[in-house]
Amino acid sequence: MSKNSEKDQLKDRLEQLRCHFTWKLLIEDVEIDDLENRVFKEIEFLDTKFNVPIHNLLAYVKHLKGQNKEALQSLNQAEDLFQTEHAGQSEVRRLVTWGNYAWLYYHTGRLEEAQIYLDKVESTCKKFASPSCYSVESPDMDCEEGWALLKCGRMNYERAKACFEKALEVEPENPEFNTGYAIAVSRLDGFSKASEMGEAFCLHTLKRAIELNPEDAYIKALLALKLQDIGQEAEGEKYIEEALRSTSSQTYVFRFAGKFYRRKGSVDKALRFLKMALRATPSSAFLYHQVGLCYKAQMIQIKRANNWKPKGRDKENIHRLVQMAICEFEKALKLKPTYYEVYPNLAEMYAELGHHKEAEDIFQKVLSMGIFHDHLHQYIHFRYGQFQEFHRKSEVDAVIHYLKAINKEKLFTSNKSLSALEKLVLRKLRRNEADIESLSILGFVYKLKGEMGEALECYERALRLAAGSGNSEGRVP
Repeated sequence: MSKNSEKDQLKDRLEQLRCHFTWKLLIEDVEIDDLENRVFKEIEFLDTKFNVPIHNLLAYVKHLKGQNKEALQSLNQAEDLFQTEHAGQSEVRRLVTWGNYAWLYYHTGRLEEAQIYLDKVESTCKKFASPSCYSVESPDMDCEEGWALLKCGRMNYERAKACFEKALEVEPENPEFNTGYAIAVSRLDGFSKASEMGEAFCLHTLKRAIELNPEDAYIKALLALKLQDIGQEAEGEKYIEEALRSTSSQTYVFRFAGKFYRRKGSVDKALRFLKMALRATPSSAFLYHQVGLCYKAQMIQIKRANNWKPKGRDKENIHRLVQMAICEFEKALKLKPTYYEVYPNLAEMYAELGHHKEAEDIFQKVLSMGIFHDHLHQYIHFRYGQFQEFHRKSEVDAVIHYLKAINKEKLFTSNKSLSALEKLVLRKLRRNEADIESLSILGFVYKLKGEMGEALECYERALRLAAGSGNSEGRVP
């Protein structure tokens, strides 16, 4: 048999494995460094009973960066951890590490060693009477795949949730499966701004995970933020305080506490927690973004206290805070160029300084980045609409982008956009009650809000005006 033929047959067998090399993890090239940073932080600061998966993921990330020697070291750590800390767990979970070994040896041309690990996998599959020589249907394997997907970013969350769901069908009381499922549901809920039913389900999954993992401070902090999202801030603060009393995953709890207290309006307290977390993890894009948002909040507090017309020292303080916010947002984007949510905040700060060209360039950059997530697409158009309305003073462009921020099926940022659009067209109609386009848009807004009587009235007025003027400019959306 020729060398190439032998290698092809080996690859066919490798494709049947269940491991990071076959799970089709969606990771953009520009996100690899950020993913590696997050993995390192989790290894050092996240207290968890489930350590092997993160070392397997680090090995895969190292391979993607062309660092195969370091990748092998990470797999060795995963294997050592399994033997010392997880010896009581199902041997099925070792198949992931062995599969990664086999693929890594294949990619480095060490085919005999790749075959050794394939043989190990095959032997274990036979032990579990698997119909496949190189994979096993097991909730533990579904869990391993779920963790890998969950760590690799938002494009993988739906598949991660499905993996944990599948595992829970077999073992509904498993603490690890419930933890993974709760985190996946929480992240998806955060992106989709789900209905009340969806929010209730998300709360249920988090509370269920806490029941089964009562010492898990990370999950308690997540639950606190979710309760704050739905207006139950006082209850959420109880969970944050409980998490802060624990020494478990302290750096992550500080991150979440910082976000919680910023949103509560306790900005100084938020900054204290965020800076404590930054001392431990100075390469966190999330933390720089949160600190920047705190400076922005302090700037708004000064403006509000001065009836939006600051003078003298207050004006100087606002300028200083805006510059500080810009610095933090730029640090976040340097670390993670695909942190899409940061771009509108950075643009807004430049607009505050009157640097409209820089703000416009930032919006154009993020709009050209090919964002495939509905909620982000809507959010950025909404923020761009605000920029056009309040800084550029362009009502026409503001209307265009508020409309682009509205998705009739998925109302993520849509409610804010609908409200902004309604206020804008009502203002235009006060200036000119015969504005056919504004009447048509107002009818569209009322229709989406379910106010059909008001919508019909606007459409009829628009049609009468259009017929009377003899033109067809008042096109009904």
